[in-house]
Amino acid sequence: MADLPVHTIVFEILTRVPAKDVGRSKSVCKQWYALLSTQDFVRIHCSRSLVSSNQRALLIDDLTCSVHPIIFQSNDYGPSSIVTFPFHHQNNDVSILSHLNRLLCVCLNHTYELLLWNPTTAAFKHLSTPDSHGFYINNLDAIGLYVDADDDYKVLHIKRRSGVLGVYVYSREVDSWRNIPFITRQEYLSPHFNWSAGTFCGGTLYFTVCECWIGGTNVVICFDVNSEQFKEISFPLVPSTRMVQGVLVNVKNELHMFASTGMFEMTIDLWTLQGDYWIKVLSCPSIPPISLSLWCDITHYVTNGNWFVMTKLGKLFTIEMDMKPFECFYPVTWFRGFKGAVFVETIVSPSI
Repeated sequence: MADLPVHTIVFEILTRVPAKDVGRSKSVCKQWYALLSTQDFVRIHCSRSLVSSNQRALLIDDLTCSVHPIIFQSNDYGPSSIVTFPFHHQNNDVSILSHLNRLLCVCLNHTYELLLWNPTTAAFKHLSTPDSHGFYINNLDAIGLYVDADDDYKVLHIKRRSGVLGVYVYSREVDSWRNIPFITRQEYLSPHFNWSAGTFCGGTLYFTVCECWIGGTNVVICFDVNSEQFKEISFPLVPSTRMVQGVLVNVKNELHMFASTGMFEMTIDLWTLQGDYWIKVLSCPSIPPISLSLWCDITHYVTNGNWFVMTKLGKLFTIEMDMKPFECFYPVTWFRGFKGAVFVETIVSPSI
């Protein structure tokens, strides 16, 4: 160690410290500021930060925005800290549309503007432009965040406007939007279909597309982020005569889905994607009747071999999982992600 240059020692140490400490370290001297601002430092620090202990749940209500550490051992939140939005808003009218480890894509509901935001560093970037790019309409649009093979952070925005679909990609590298083609069935343009936010896994963004009422069509739309090609794959085999809801999650770079079916009496199955086909991992026991409002609020997290089914009122059910443990988490908010997200504390910037 004594033979290593000071520059290398500082680099190796600081790529292992929490993101907030890196921010404070930038003020030590000009040399440290330059070192900690390089893309190599940011990339390595982020790769070393993507661990469960650095995950945080951000929750927004009418009065506050708070960040909570996630304590997987006790299956609970840790003490909260209040976050002040660094951008203009009206009465906390900030919806979280999508998140990918390091950054959140949010919408300001009073202006419909999209932003990229790092809650740890308070850095943000407006994505809206004078030519109408970067404006989001709830219940019509869908958003997905991803990183391509060139390590460029991008936003996919699917717009549905009066039966016309447009697909646009924002690049952080070049700070601009562009249109890309999307061949899809015309029926998916109808407002009767609900598009989820995109879930990034293995170089692909996945969206669930579900008809709003019982007996409808349910599919999964896939977007290959490097070829920028779309394709459709089947939904898991669930009863088509019931209300259906599919929640996607990336678990260690494998795509899973919590598929809820029913109405008052609910069944929840956990599926994993293998190739283009879904394999059922497990089914939960019978769930007693619950109100439709709670059914629409269902969210999940899995840790230490237990699967927790939750709503805004707290845990509904605990299911023991007879499989190798894996950890994933969904915050409990009745907006199903619009008012809550999980992110990893890193120093990645919304802009280059």
